Amino acid sequence: MDMEARGHREHPEALRLWLRLLTCTQLIEKQVRGQLREQFDTTLPRFDLMAQLERNPEGLKMNELSRRMMVTGGNVTGITDQLVAEGLVERMDVEGDRRAYRVRLTSRGRKTFDEMARQHEDWIVQAFGGLSPRELETLHKLLGKVKQHQIDLNDLNQETENA
Repeated sequence: MDMEARGHREHPEALRLWLRLLTCTQLIEKQVRGQLREQFDTTLPRFDLMAQLERNPEGLKMNELSRRMMVTGGNVTGITDQLVAEGLVERMDVEGDRRAYRVRLTSRGRKTFDEMARQHEDWIVQAFGGLSPRELETLHKLLGKVKQHQIDLNDLNQETENA
C-alpha cells in the first residue's frame, strides 16, 4: 500500500496532496535506486556522496559531508571507505587538524560520477514525462510557493523561540 492510499475523501485536500507527493517521491526514488544498482552497481547514498563532492571539487571534511547528507558520521565513513577502496574518492589531511581529513573525487571518480549523473538526469526527465512543459513549469512554480511558505513559517518560529 502506498502513502496516498491512507488518504480518504473526508481528509483535507492538503493532506491528500501531501500523501500524493510522498508517494510520487517514493516511486521515483525506487526507480532511481533500481537503475543505479542495475546500470552502475551502486547505491543512492553512494551517488549522493559523490554528488556532494562533485559540487565541491576542493573536497569536504567528513563532518561537512555528514551534515549535507543528513546522515551520521558512521554512515559517511562506511560509504567513503568503499569509494576509497574502489579508487573513486581520496582522503587528504587537513592542515592544522590531525584528526580531520578532507574527501574529494579522484579523476576516475569524477568520470564515473559524470556518467551516472547524465543517466540520473535522464531518469528524472522520464519520471516527469507524463507532464507537458507548461505543466512542469506550473508545478515547479506552485511547489516553489509551498517551499517559500515553509521557509517563512520556519523563520517565524525561530523568531518566536528567540523572543
